[in-house]
Amino acid sequence: MSSPRKPYPSDLSDARWELIAPALHAWRKARLDRRPTGQPASVDLREVFNAILY
Repeated sequence: MSSPRKPYPSDLSDARWELIAPALHAWRKARLDRRPTGQPASVDLREVFNAILY
């Protein structure tokens, strides 16, 4: 896990993240390609997904 916080029981396991990550990274790349500034996002997709699951 990329952050130093204590994991919650609802957090994705590494194995499940490996299944979901390619789709989320493709979605992010498509959105960044359309962004006028071209600046990369500053949030961790895994942490956002964990927050949604929580």
